[in-house]
Formats: sequence, structure tokens, C-alpha cells
Amino acid sequence: MSNNISAYRDIIYSLSKFKSDPIILATRNEGKVRELQQLLAETGFKVISMSSYPNAPDVVEDGRTFEDNAIKKAREVAAAANKIALADDSGLMVDYLDGAPGVHSARFAGPGHDDTANNDKLLRLLNGVPRQKRTARFCCVVAIATPDGKAATTQGTCEGIIIDKPRGENGFGYDPLFLMPEFDKTFAELDSAVKNAISHRGRALQEIKTILTESAKGE
Repeated sequence: MSNNISAYRDIIYSLSKFKSDPIILATRNEGKVRELQQLLAETGFKVISMSSYPNAPDVVEDGRTFEDNAIKKAREVAAAANKIALADDSGLMVDYLDGAPGVHSARFAGPGHDDTANNDKLLRLLNGVPRQKRTARFCCVVAIATPDGKAATTQGTCEGIIIDKPRGENGFGYDPLFLMPEFDKTFAELDSAVKNAISHRGRALQEIKTILTESAKGE
């Protein structure tokens, strides 16, 4: 995308009008907030969570794709807070499960259930499945939107294998089960800097960082 920055001309121009304002992260997941703040620290934009805007809406993620949900969240929060908003929709796609949990990753075990319940359900469904059939990928679409309705999206993926029991104390979500074979570590075992460089979210945010950097220049 950095070689085709003209394709994002409208959003860059719109962002430049709001560059003195903070960016609201359209999530109440504090683990995700910390990760996004680290990844966007170099852009020159202040990054804050939705907790600073208690009246920001809790957007219903009813889209059919990660992109649908990311754009919807970013636009609704940007309009409500009259600030730049950044949202991501990401999830785990397991080949043996025909791409599940996919867009339902956060709610895989049902409404009100936590990461542990989601991981337990995944392990039950993969019980007895050999390692070579436990291939999976994390997918992420990041959307950034301005109060005037302009929006852009980027995406990233990361390939791995689902192991048969959790490993590691870092990260969140399915991180303790997602093994990166080249490191022989799960996402929850990786150093944060390494994970941010190679993760699906990190890859998608590299593109967003280019957009933000160009907009901060006023270009």
C-alpha cells in the first residue's frame, strides 16, 4: 500500500483535518487496546480507548465478513464521538472446521462467555484431530474512519497450527493455542515486540501506520 498511497488520497486528506485529535479505538477489549497502542505509538497520533468516551455506542457486529464489521464499528464510533475512530475485526479460521470460528471468534462459546470458554470449545471440537490437520490462520481487517464518513481498510493474515493445550501467559483470545511453527512458540509465548511484527493485526496496522504518517505530514 505504501507504493500506492494515492489510492488512499481521500482518507489521508480527511485525516489531516483531524490530526490534532486523538484516535479512538473502537473496542472495550483492554488486551486489544494495549496491543494497538503499542503498534501505533510511532504515528504521532494519541491513541485512546472507548473508556474515555462512555457515550460511544457498543456496535452490534452483525456483518458477514471481518471487513463489514470493522467498517461499521469505525464509522459509528467516529460519528458518535466526532473523532477519528479505528476498529478491527479479527478472528481465527481453522481449516478442519471449514473456517470456523471466523467472524464469530469472540462469541464462539456463546454470549457472555470468555476467552477460556472459547478455547475450551475449540479444543473439544479438535479433540483427536492430528497435528497436520489443525492448520489455521488469524485474519484481521482494520478500518479507520473520520467523522465526515470517510473510511479505509487494510488487512493481514498469519498462518499457524492449533495445539492441544494452552501455552504461555501473554496475549489474549486464542493466543495460547495458536502455534507459530517457525518459532515453536504460541502467540502467548512470544515477546510482544516479536508478536506485533508478525501478527495478523500487526501486518494490517503497518498499512494503517502509513496512512496516518502521510496524513500527519499534511500530504
